[in-house]
Amino acid sequence: MSQQRDLPESMAWRVIGRLKSGQTQRSVADSVGVARSVVARLWNRFQETGNVRRRPGAAAKTVALGHRTKGVQPNSTYRLHEGGFYARRPMVCIPLTPRHRVARRRWAAEHRDWEQHDWSQVLFTDESRFSLERDTRHVLVWRDRGTRNNPAFVRERSQYRRAGWMVWGGISIGGRTDLHIIRNDTLTGRRARLVENMLEAETIQRMEWPACSPDLNPIEHVWDILGRRIVARPRPPATVRDLEIALLEEWNSIPQSLIDNLIASMENRFAAVLAVRGDHTPY
Repeated sequence: MSQQRDLPESMAWRVIGRLKSGQTQRSVADSVGVARSVVARLWNRFQETGNVRRRPGAAAKTVALGHRTKGVQPNSTYRLHEGGFYARRPMVCIPLTPRHRVARRRWAAEHRDWEQHDWSQVLFTDESRFSLERDTRHVLVWRDRGTRNNPAFVRERSQYRRAGWMVWGGISIGGRTDLHIIRNDTLTGRRARLVENMLEAETIQRMEWPACSPDLNPIEHVWDILGRRIVARPRPPATVRDLEIALLEEWNSIPQSLIDNLIASMENRFAAVLAVRGDHTPY
């Protein structure tokens, strides 16, 4: 580990960006390859002066107390941009436990050699809830490009309920099911039994899927596309009845080529899961 007292300015601003994004001083020091004291001193200097450079001729412990600020100053923002850091909304993901990560890694390894012919035999199904109220919270994190799924920049959030509809649908290469509006989404146990009975009656084999892994199901992207299409309508839904009509219309209007391309990305999804050892991926 390097024992240098001060980092090059470009590297110093990258360290500040990582610290502002929520990473610990220890993890940043390890990733950069310097002593923790170097990172701590740099962070203290930035907190006191809004800058990472020491004034020429100043002692190492000298700080400009008159420039104590909160937040990021314009010059600091410019320097962060120079270092490749920009304020972006954090990716929101379902919390993952160590057991989830192991299961995701194992499942990806078992299916990474599947080809398009294999996936053409699969129907991807899922439920999703669409509400009239949108999430308007604006939370930004400072991070590098290409680090969206870094655990330090992910906001984990459980599902929550608002006025709207629960829907069920399925996609496959070359086709899709009808979109079903679930009128009573509180009978989850009964609904699960009905689905199991239907699959058994039709001799449809059910694939085991790792828990908490929406990034491994391409239909999650279809739900996102469906939501964006509804918001982009000339007159967005104002009532739950309007929302129901919009959901059915937009579901049937999604280009099949778009769905096929999403399913074709399974190989890349598995590679991403294995690369991060089962953690969150950009998908």
